[in-house]
Amino acid sequence: MKHTLAVLVVNKPGVLARISGLLSRRMFNIESIAAGYTEEPDVTRITLVVQGDDRVLDQVIKQLSKLVDVIKICKLVEPEAIDRELALIKVKADADRRSDIVDIVEIFRAKIVDVSRETMVIETTGDAQKIDAFCAVLQEHGVVEMVRTGRISLSRGPRAAKEQKFEVIC
Repeated sequence: MKHTLAVLVVNKPGVLARISGLLSRRMFNIESIAAGYTEEPDVTRITLVVQGDDRVLDQVIKQLSKLVDVIKICKLVEPEAIDRELALIKVKADADRRSDIVDIVEIFRAKIVDVSRETMVIETTGDAQKIDAFCAVLQEHGVVEMVRTGRISLSRGPRAAKEQKFEVIC
């Protein structure tokens, strides 16, 4: 089972490395990890997706809460949270295939961000299933290169993560 955690940390060098190092030393499987600035310049939000049962999740939260730079940990669950990924996909696109690729891009509400003589780069956002389906359709055209951000997630409603009443360990 996959669990999404929003971890608010002090924005300073080395915090992300300490978190990923701690989890890898404890042999927890990190499905994805994404970090970025928040509305507060001294706080960074790290979105972690970890795989395991409830016991594993409990241990991950306990280990993270021991770190000095961790301000708050929130478990985000659907439907109270929205999650998205971003993918950039470079596909082979000779003149004969371009119109087919453009049609696929429109169906998936993606966007073409670069075109060269032999390839196209496509940008898409959505949940993991949408991106997986999009990539599967593009495989027949020849995926040259691909990169995905991993999951980012935000709670629904007017309240910020620092005010949420999720599972919070501090």
